[in-house]
Order: sequence, then C-alpha cells, then structure tokens
Amino acid sequence: MGGMMKSKWRYVLIAMLAVVVLGGGLAGTIMSLVEQPAYTVVQSYDDVEVRDYPAMIVAEVEVAGERKPAINAGFRLIADYIFGNNAPATKIPMTAPVTQQAGEEIAMTAPVSQQSVGELWTVRFVMPSRYSLEALPKPNNPSVKLVPLPAERFAAIRFSGLADDEALARYKQRLLKRISEERLAAEGEAIMAFYNPPWTLPFLRRNEIMVKLKQGK
Repeated sequence: MGGMMKSKWRYVLIAMLAVVVLGGGLAGTIMSLVEQPAYTVVQSYDDVEVRDYPAMIVAEVEVAGERKPAINAGFRLIADYIFGNNAPATKIPMTAPVTQQAGEEIAMTAPVSQQSVGELWTVRFVMPSRYSLEALPKPNNPSVKLVPLPAERFAAIRFSGLADDEALARYKQRLLKRISEERLAAEGEAIMAFYNPPWTLPFLRRNEIMVKLKQGK
C-alpha cells in the first residue's frame, strides 16, 4: 500500500511539473505572437548588440516612486488606455516590451515638485506599427501621452531570469563596460525593457537593458 501511495504521488508531482512547464511555454508562445518593434542588428559584441530601430509611436506616462511600484502603476495606466479608456473607446492590441527609464529627481520637476524624495520614471508601451499618430485613439486620461520617436540606434544586452534590482544593475554595468570598451558614444539614461507577463517562468523571460547611442557612433 505504501508503495502504491508513493507511486501515486510521484505521478501527481510529475503532472504538476508538466503543467507548470507547459504554462511557462504557453506564456512564451503568447508573447511571441505579440507585435514587437522591428530592429536591425548592425554589430554584435559577444552578448551586446548594436541595433537600429525605425521611427515609432509610444504611449507613455511619468510615475513617481520606487522602480518596481512605478512600473506597475505605469503599466496599469497605459493598459487602461489600450483596453478602451480612450476616444472612441477602441481596444488597441498589446505589444512588447514594456520599457522603463529613470528621469530627473522629482524636486527638479513641476507640478510634482512638492515631493522631495524618490525618482520620476517614464513607462512606455510601443504602439502597433500600423497606426499613425493621427489614427491612434486619444487617451481620456491626460497622464497618458502619445509620443512619436525618431529612428534611433541602441546598444542592448539581453538576459533571462528575474529582473530584480540586483540583476538590472549587474547587466547595466556589463552593457556600459562594453560600450566604453568599444568606444561607443552613449546618450541618456539606460532603458529597461520587459517582454513577458509576470506569471512567465523566470528561465523563459526576456529582459533587456538598452542605452541610446549617438547617431553615427
């Protein structure tokens, strides 16, 4: 009897593991069907790519606070927009990645200059490429801005796993070190890009750190 029970639980554990793996794979498949910005790799340096991105339109918000709560709040604001809080109440297809970039200290900005601690973060969704700025639904929430971006060049490093503060700092340092070694000209703050929903298994996740490069560099 004891052997039969052990065998039964072994099959249950195997089935549970299969569900977890299948669920993670399904999440990866779902994200592969979501539109992502097209880019051309113009140079590779081991785990760092130099990419050229075409012009695109983003929906963005600025959110104050610590990094993780800020991106969660920003995600909700922009998701609210693409899920229909716009004129004329049109749903916009989800895209990947969601990006986050540090801004200036809040004390240097207005009208939130009363908050003297923390940081301001820009959170963005890239809009589907078939939309022009004129064709995109207008946000009902004034916090959500539609911003056209020019064609730009970035250095990027990709990694899997949990994108916690330690991992982000480590890969940012690796990227900046490679940029310095290759004498590339960086411009602006690093951008963090996240491609997967939060239930994706860590080893299936795609995270990136990107730094804009000056044109011709």
